Amino acid sequence: MAHRITDTCTYCGACEPECPVKAISPGEDLYMIDETICVDCIDFHDEAACVAVCPVECIIKV
Repeated sequence: MAHRITDTCTYCGACEPECPVKAISPGEDLYMIDETICVDCIDFHDEAACVAVCPVECIIKV
């Protein structure tokens, strides 16, 4: 199941380096997750790494 970054993103960038498949990239006002690439960190981490480091909890499952 993929994740999505909501519009409450503060553009801090904490999530981007945590993604093992490079599905996160900076957008114009917030970071974006390519839902076709996101693997929910399955086989990489016990939980979604981006969710674990997000200081404003703006990353949701879709």
